[in-house]
Formats: sequence, C-alpha cells, structure tokens
Amino acid sequence: MIMRPGQQLLLPAKPLFIWGSLVVALLLNMVLNMGVWGRQAWTPDLLAVLLLFWTVHQPLRVGIGAAFFFGLLSDVHQGALLGQHAMSYSALSYMAIAVHRRLLWFSVPSQAAQVLPLFALAQALELLLRLAGGGTFPGWLMVLAPLLESALWPLVSVVLLAPQRRAPDPDVNRPL
Repeated sequence: MIMRPGQQLLLPAKPLFIWGSLVVALLLNMVLNMGVWGRQAWTPDLLAVLLLFWTVHQPLRVGIGAAFFFGLLSDVHQGALLGQHAMSYSALSYMAIAVHRRLLWFSVPSQAAQVLPLFALAQALELLLRLAGGGTFPGWLMVLAPLLESALWPLVSVVLLAPQRRAPDPDVNRPL
C-alpha cells in the first residue's frame, strides 16, 4: 500500500491486544449499563466505537462475524430484542469494510467526521429494530450518541495505535 507523505509505519497489531480491547469495551459497556441511571439514550456505545476502529484498521481479523457475536452478547446483557445490537453492529462493520481503504487516507479529525454518518446509521437501525419489536422511543437525546462516538474517535485512534508505533529512527540508508 502506498503511504501518505509523513505517515508513520506501524508495527502489526497483536491479535491478543485487538480481542482484549474489544472484551474490555464490552465490559465497560456492561458497567455503564449497570450504573445508577442504566443505559441512557445519549451515552456513547464504546463497543461500537472499538468495533468500527478495528474493522477499519484490521478488516481481516475483525469483521462482520465478530460484530454479530459481540452484538448478541450486548443483547443478552441488556435484555434487549435478541439481534437488535447484533444487526446494528453487523451493519456498522459492513459499512466500515466498505469504506476502510478510503478512510485511512484521511487525517484522524477528518476520519472522525466521516465515521459520524456510520454511527448515525447504526443508531437509526437499532432504533428501528427496537420500535419494530414493540419498544418505546428513548427520546431525542439519542441524537447525541453518534456525536459523542465520533468525538471519541481521535482518542481511540491515539490509544489503540500507540502500541503499534515504532520509534522514529531516521537513517539515510533506511528511509522507512
């Protein structure tokens, strides 16, 4: 792959780190859902952010199957309509695979602006499935969730790519 000028060469991501971060995101979602107020409509879905991140950066390791599995775990934990989060995460993962090559050419703030529609579509699909299953409308504050998720994108990018960054050691004989 041709790299942008000034882009740093990254080490390969370790599978244990990828899957460990997804499990930690699932556990954080569970802890947030068991809080004093429960799952509020405006709270960001950390698991969706990490699934999108790893699907964009490692599409051969994290894909639609992993998104479906983690979605089923979220559905079981929340007592939601079985398949609601699974369908939403699978659609999010599919959209991420569709745009991952183009998305990586942009800077991280531009990426955050471009993943906002993906988060919004996943949220809308989840809402449609909830309403079709006889659930109630959670309120208009749910519009904040995709905004907060896309605002978390730069932070997640810095934190999750940090172990892959190699120390810059420029040399005239080794341009990479």
